[in-house]
Amino acid sequence: MQKGKTIYSIVLMMGVIILGAGCKAKVEEKKVVAKDKRPNILFIMADDHTSQAWGVYGGILKDYVRNQNIQRLTNEGTLLENCLVSNSICTPSRATILTGQYSHINGVTTLGNGLAPAYNNIAKELQKGGYQTSIIGKWHLKQEPAGFDYYCVLPGQGEYWDPIMKTKDNWEDYYGGGKPYKGYSTDIITDMTTDWIDNRDTTKPFVAMCHFKATHEPYDYPERYKDLYRDIDIPVPASFYDNGPEVTGRSFNGQSIDELQKRYLDATANPELRKDFMNYPELPFSVEGLNANEARMKTYQKFVKDFMRCGAAIDDNIGRLLDYLDKSGLAENTIVVYTADQGYFLGEHGWFDKRLIFEESIHMPFVIRYPKEIKAGARNKDIVENVDFSALFADYAGIPYPKDMQGHSFRENLKGNTPSDWRKYGYYRYWEHSKDRPGHFGIRGERYKIAFFYGNGLKENKYSKAEQPTKFWDFYDLNEDPNELHNAYNDPKYKDIIKSMKVELLKQRKDLGDLDKDDPEINEIIAAHWND
Repeated sequence: MQKGKTIYSIVLMMGVIILGAGCKAKVEEKKVVAKDKRPNILFIMADDHTSQAWGVYGGILKDYVRNQNIQRLTNEGTLLENCLVSNSICTPSRATILTGQYSHINGVTTLGNGLAPAYNNIAKELQKGGYQTSIIGKWHLKQEPAGFDYYCVLPGQGEYWDPIMKTKDNWEDYYGGGKPYKGYSTDIITDMTTDWIDNRDTTKPFVAMCHFKATHEPYDYPERYKDLYRDIDIPVPASFYDNGPEVTGRSFNGQSIDELQKRYLDATANPELRKDFMNYPELPFSVEGLNANEARMKTYQKFVKDFMRCGAAIDDNIGRLLDYLDKSGLAENTIVVYTADQGYFLGEHGWFDKRLIFEESIHMPFVIRYPKEIKAGARNKDIVENVDFSALFADYAGIPYPKDMQGHSFRENLKGNTPSDWRKYGYYRYWEHSKDRPGHFGIRGERYKIAFFYGNGLKENKYSKAEQPTKFWDFYDLNEDPNELHNAYNDPKYKDIIKSMKVELLKQRKDLGDLDKDDPEINEIIAAHWND
């Protein structure tokens, strides 16, 4: 009897031990799967959707643009007044955002470059730090995206309608691979983004990068907006009839809207050209019987109306994303950013496109909402650059920021606590070169801007001697000349300011490591013309 009791006691004790171990395992398992409460990040970025077409920055288009949801984000978050791109062209800007490095460090200086998967980026760091990551839409960095748990991206510029998109399953570098998706790209990219968030691992915070092709040339739009602006005239910018460098004193011509007119006419005459950026909506286009000014005006009206129709579809989809966050209960703990990869000329100076250090080109419109921390309805005037985005993401995620990344978190700035040592200037460099838009570098401060137009094509971007600049310096007082219509470089009253800004420009180049050590020709040009 005693023996039976002993066996019974042993079995009972073992049962208690096993049960206890099971409970402990469940507790341990609970610890492992406990939800990570760090904020999610939804980073929405358009292409070329310049601040003039947002409405919330004011300007002549503010009463015309469809911006209900951009306005909603602005009312609920903070708008940056001075967010600047460091190289105003698509591929380099995107590389800087991801790598946290200026173009001369990450090597992505021109449209022809790509980003190698082995190269570090902030998505990799966030992934290592426990975040789920995705990028859907425009990639434009040619080689396979790295650091993303999921990607579905356009090859190159991609198409507005029935776009080919590439995933891990069908990836080919550069422009191959992928499969078609039916519909309008901005709508498709939004659908894919919400689907990915729906199917994520809910125990982890997420970073979803939702990158629209819109509003890049050819500025196409969905059927629902085909009649928007049909019977009205859109006003022109104050500098629309800028009469060129002979009058303004600037160092270059820039790309006239007349070049866009030529593209419209070429695409009308030759349907074979309607591929990628020349597949314009509502062709044929004609300026027959019109004088030069009338033809330019007709071109402008088509261009800006198409651009705003394309932007209206972005606004729709921002609304869909915000509504999705509300309905899914994610809004309170999700940081939402809407920005564009650079600015764009919408007829200012008679130009279109970007690339130049002028205001419309270098301004990245940027709004951020985070109900737990960021003040609603606020505007911040601090100079922020696209190199800083990576540092902000790392800060919110609570992960170490790599020492070889060059950005600075502006989280405290957004709370109204601008650090005393915050930057006073944005550094800019455009590496490509043509006679109309020479290679240049410069700095832009709160009031003054200076740029040195050295020209000098790169190995993949050669130029003739006739294309080399003969004028080298532009200087603008943005208080007295906000439209940049008077190059004041030779104005005696700015002599001391220009001298100090040249010193600052050299300091910025040294501090950032942009010294052209491998290009003696550029340094020879600098030495020969620095004191012109």
